[in-house]
Amino acid sequence: MIQLAQGEVLCEPGKAISHVYFPLEASISLLALIDGSPGVEIAMVGREGMLGVQMILGVTLASVHALVQSPGSALRITAAAFRHELARSPALRRGMSHYLYVRMAQMTTSAACLRFHLIGPRLARWLLMSQDRVHSDSFHVTHEFLATMLGVRREGITTAASALQRSGLIAYRRGNLTVLDRQGLEAAACGCYAAEREAYAALLP
Repeated sequence: MIQLAQGEVLCEPGKAISHVYFPLEASISLLALIDGSPGVEIAMVGREGMLGVQMILGVTLASVHALVQSPGSALRITAAAFRHELARSPALRRGMSHYLYVRMAQMTTSAACLRFHLIGPRLARWLLMSQDRVHSDSFHVTHEFLATMLGVRREGITTAASALQRSGLIAYRRGNLTVLDRQGLEAAACGCYAAEREAYAALLP
């Protein structure tokens, strides 16, 4: 078991995967980097999943920029040792295949969400996804970080977060965010959040 630090980079596009990670308390953002931009989040990994799932396809190169979103513990195994386990365990291969499908569905949903949904509902979705992975009502996140994850300007995040706070759904002060009304936040989120939860429930019970 290791401890992952917030902001730590675990893999970069086009580079070989050295380790596979299974977050326990930490959460990891997967970013697509375009033309030198800070990137935009296309998927999120917590204790429900893993970083390095493409190895089920025999691919050992990373396609995304993986950044630790929330610090915490994780299990780590070398890529070589994990390939060995894959070769001898049909159950592991089956589980990874299911998770790969769910990850692909999440990335597809994120792309559509980025294009068609407003910042407010997207922010509510992101906060719910983060809460699911850190298993806490409170976590540390800045407006700058949120703007990068959602691919919008900081001013847009400030406006959307203020609206959620005025509605009594969240409390936010100096980077410390607390979800006050989970049910209300789910109602404020776009339908992408519910669709992702259904995909996870169907294949990853």
